Amino acid sequence: MVVIVLAAAAAYVVGAVPVGYLVARLFGVTDIRRHGSGSIGATNVLRTAGRLPGLVTLAADIAKGWLAVTLAGKIGGDMPGALAVGAVAAVVGNCWSVFLGFRGGKGVATGLGALLRLTPLATLAALPVFLAVVVTTRFVSLGSLLGAACVPFGAWALGAPRPAVAGALVVAIIIVLRHHENIARLRAGTERRLGERRAPSAEASAR
Repeated sequence: MVVIVLAAAAAYVVGAVPVGYLVARLFGVTDIRRHGSGSIGATNVLRTAGRLPGLVTLAADIAKGWLAVTLAGKIGGDMPGALAVGAVAAVVGNCWSVFLGFRGGKGVATGLGALLRLTPLATLAALPVFLAVVVTTRFVSLGSLLGAACVPFGAWALGAPRPAVAGALVVAIIIVLRHHENIARLRAGTERRLGERRAPSAEASAR
């Protein structure tokens, strides 16, 4: 039990590193949380700070998730339970970072990295779903939701250890919960598509 707690704590700290916030500051955006969706994730960094910062954030968050689970595995002797707890803790850290007053991102890129380490085959199998949805609809949020939802089912179908299936399921649930505003906008038809500019406000249009 102590080992699992230590693994979770280590993975949480790694996951909590606010990559998007730091990258955006490096590229001149003082506080990414005050722009766009308010998220520190790669999509908001891309829309606010530009393509390069967005790609850097995406790559770093994926690497962060993978590293967090790897570290948890080292602490827990690569037990499936330690890896699963590490994956969940990494995503929790990304979404509720202790370094940002328990605010953060939506867990997608960090979750991708964590799940690639926890259940790689199921995660790779879900990537085409994400890509197909984003390419056809240009809704990153919808692709993220459907891709995340596919992973636990894929892990179960491929015979992954029960802790890995459970960990993937919890990660998917967290990602869905963090996208509740996106889900509301998708239902209302107001969700922004990838590459779509924000409509100017009435005040700005009157100037």
